[in-house]
Amino acid sequence: MYQIIYMKADYEPWWMFDGWESNIVATSQFESEGDLEQMLQETLKEFRQKYEHEASKEEKYYAFWTDEEQEYCEACEDDIQIYHGIIVAKLIKDNE
Repeated sequence: MYQIIYMKADYEPWWMFDGWESNIVATSQFESEGDLEQMLQETLKEFRQKYEHEASKEEKYYAFWTDEEQEYCEACEDDIQIYHGIIVAKLIKDNE
């Protein structure tokens, strides 16, 4: 089983800070790697059209953002960048 996780947070998806799951916007599951790859390519194409910046790590974490999408952080008294993150995950079944 495979997953594509879409999260929105004030950090890139590869950091996965404690509680990162609360930033999940949507999750899609796939039985085959082929289905996963097709949806991943469609998702990346869509995000590349919407957001001007992109970074990735390990071919399973993707971050997208625009300079305009920021929120004010009271604790740091400054604006912080908002990231749209894509995480590709393979779920291990108990019998594997």
